[in-house]
Amino acid sequence: EKIVSATDMKIVGDGITMNTEAIQKAIDYCHSQKNGGCLVFTEGVYKTGTIVLKSNVTLKLEKGAVISGSTDPYDYYALEAPKGWDSSALGLILADHAENIRIIGEGTIDGNGRELAHKVDSLHHIGEKVDPAYDYGNKRPNERMRPKLLFISNCKDILVDGLNMRSSAAWGLSFDTCENLTLTNLNINNRAFWNNDGIDVTDSKHVRIAHCNINSADDSICLKSYKVGGCNDDVEIYDCDIVSSASAIKFGTASWGGFRNVTIRKIRVRDTYRSVIAIESVDGGHIDNILVEDIIAVNTWNPIFIRLGHRGGDAPGTLKNVTIRNMFVDVPFSRPDINYDMRGPAFDFFHNPIPSSITGIAGHCVENITLENIEVFCPGKASKGMAY
Repeated sequence: EKIVSATDMKIVGDGITMNTEAIQKAIDYCHSQKNGGCLVFTEGVYKTGTIVLKSNVTLKLEKGAVISGSTDPYDYYALEAPKGWDSSALGLILADHAENIRIIGEGTIDGNGRELAHKVDSLHHIGEKVDPAYDYGNKRPNERMRPKLLFISNCKDILVDGLNMRSSAAWGLSFDTCENLTLTNLNINNRAFWNNDGIDVTDSKHVRIAHCNINSADDSICLKSYKVGGCNDDVEIYDCDIVSSASAIKFGTASWGGFRNVTIRKIRVRDTYRSVIAIESVDGGHIDNILVEDIIAVNTWNPIFIRLGHRGGDAPGTLKNVTIRNMFVDVPFSRPDINYDMRGPAFDFFHNPIPSSITGIAGHCVENITLENIEVFCPGKASKGMAY
């Protein structure tokens, strides 16, 4: 592996110089080497727009190194979005059909998402239609027009380790149809704007997410399935700390293919608005062989949400063989994410904390659910008027 420094490749860490072209040339150079290469960023702030990671290339950010996303929407471009995809294909770091890629180190990737989203919004209001699908209902730029930190698609053998990841304009780390994906020791703070998920994994195999600290304004770890016949298969989520203004760990809502062989262990959740664990098949997907164990959640509203529905797809899917055990949840009376300045999606009606539920639909039953050693403490305190 060829090791090259950002400085040697004329990449400037002054926080002012736009380095998009220089970083891409350095990545291309590393990719061209016989055994690949490692591009090392030393302490500094490296401003850039979209860059594309390629096979056998490592980006290493040493302590104090910051890859800083441009706040100009014209500095970003998209991969071809997968069919049925409902989220942004724009990204600060993209990869497509690559193998053996790594993003590692003790540095930071900062999307400057709030400033970037506000720039898109401002351009819209002066008549510059950079966002042709502007969300008038929510009075903000459409999610598809806001870049993620990472969008990695159709790639194999991926490692993201040790980094601080923060402030995307949309989802944080997004992986679609990938294989052999490892995300470890990450500190993700993604609460700059709306749709700020932490990690999204779609129709991918052999996935390990471990030792991560995630604070997100939307779902923290979300497994999705957009492809009929696709599946998230062989996924382990282990030893993570989570704060979310939506759900801590969620299957869906996009669930066209399904989820199987998923293990979630040793998760600590706090100050989370919706669910500790939400397992949903509503688009015809199949969910099978799920283990959730050793979960502690405090100041979190809904402990367990298991739902087989029929929002989309030709027919309802299946949801079976789920075990949840060794779980403690302390449910507050007030909204647990009250300290968020940009809270996640709220209900449009007043409600008490929603109780745990396991629900199917007529003729399509949820099957073989095991709950073992579950403790849930609820606050009560509601008035009879609120109950009615």
